[in-house]
Amino acid sequence: MNKFLFKQIDNSALIIFRIFFGLLIFLESVGAIFTGWIKKTLIDPEFTFSFIGFEWLQPLPGYWMYVYYLIMGIFGLFVMLGYRYRFSIIAYTILWTGTYLMQKASYNNHYYLLVILSTLMCIQPAANYCSIDAKRNPKIIRQSMPQWCTYIVIIQMAIVYTFASVAKWYPDWLDTSVIELLMSTRADYPIIGGVLQQKWVHYILAYMGLIFDLLVVPLLLWKPTRKWTFFASLFFHLFNSIVFQIGIFPYMSIALIVFFYPPKTIKNIFFKTKVFYDSGAIVVPNYKPYFVAILVVHFTIQALLPLRHWKINDNVLWTEEGHRMSWRMMLRTKNGYATYRVVNKATNRSTIIKLDEYLSPKQRRIASTKPDVIWQFSQRLKKEYASKGIDAAVYVNCMVAVNGRGFKELIDPKVDLASVKWDAFKHSSWILPSKLD
Repeated sequence: MNKFLFKQIDNSALIIFRIFFGLLIFLESVGAIFTGWIKKTLIDPEFTFSFIGFEWLQPLPGYWMYVYYLIMGIFGLFVMLGYRYRFSIIAYTILWTGTYLMQKASYNNHYYLLVILSTLMCIQPAANYCSIDAKRNPKIIRQSMPQWCTYIVIIQMAIVYTFASVAKWYPDWLDTSVIELLMSTRADYPIIGGVLQQKWVHYILAYMGLIFDLLVVPLLLWKPTRKWTFFASLFFHLFNSIVFQIGIFPYMSIALIVFFYPPKTIKNIFFKTKVFYDSGAIVVPNYKPYFVAILVVHFTIQALLPLRHWKINDNVLWTEEGHRMSWRMMLRTKNGYATYRVVNKATNRSTIIKLDEYLSPKQRRIASTKPDVIWQFSQRLKKEYASKGIDAAVYVNCMVAVNGRGFKELIDPKVDLASVKWDAFKHSSWILPSKLD
């Protein structure tokens, strides 16, 4: 255990990753400003659908979310430069986690991964070389780091990729119907749009994605296949960047590959004048028991979260229960429409809610397909009517189609969603059976 975790190795991989990581989170932050993502997602909507339990976490009023993201971008630059590193990465992690929890209309597994990676970077000694901190205080300069600095990243990415592959082992992915639906929305892409509509391309993409996710980590760890897997990773992630336009994630995944190469290789590529550390001393800190316990808890949670949907009734593609934080990436398409009917319990008078008066286009889509969001909006309507002195019930008629199948009723229209409780670990009985083929 001591040798596995606390053996000292050269820290070149961590140092160069810190630089890449800081640059990427800077670009993610300022990119959200200049692409209009902040305005569309956090400023224009009257409110956001936060994660349940974090309803109090809402965007700052007016245009203050621009300032919020600008501050995140500045912290990203500080991380890249290694300036007040520990404070900067912790501050960034808190701010990014806040934006992750405060809205679900633009939910993305990659946003969740960035929460995890940022948290892991908080405990990494990533500013001990080639940093402003090291220049200001030469006493912190180190050529080495504990071996756990590499292993926690590799284990985390192994969990991500493995569960991403396992989730694809279901009929709609294997027969390429999901890929076909995903590619149909990209038919107008210049040059490649037509090619992406070909059935043989769908089979290549479906099985290449499944096999890549399953094997990329072990093949990167094995020296004979490492170089070819690196080139395959470049193609895979750049293709995803072009076709799916998923922000910094493909480039983050490429940057993480530095942890799979021998430290001397990374040192020779990026830090030619750096002294290479190869003494292999084992330095066991006093806090070892607590540190090991935290790692065990973290990776146990990471391994269990993607499995939780198996303990919940019905198909996760239908109920969405256990979908988030499970590395279920681009696995299905859902279309739906919903009618919300508010009933005054005192007078029995019904009011049909006009969704476009409350929700943005993105919010309307998730409030018509995702049960947890449907429940949250029902709760919000109840509170709004309560503020007017009206004790209201909320009933929802909702029809949803999964992966191009016919529309089926998602929500029991006889249940008052304003009066039911939400349980994150149990199936909600007001979600009707899927009957998915």
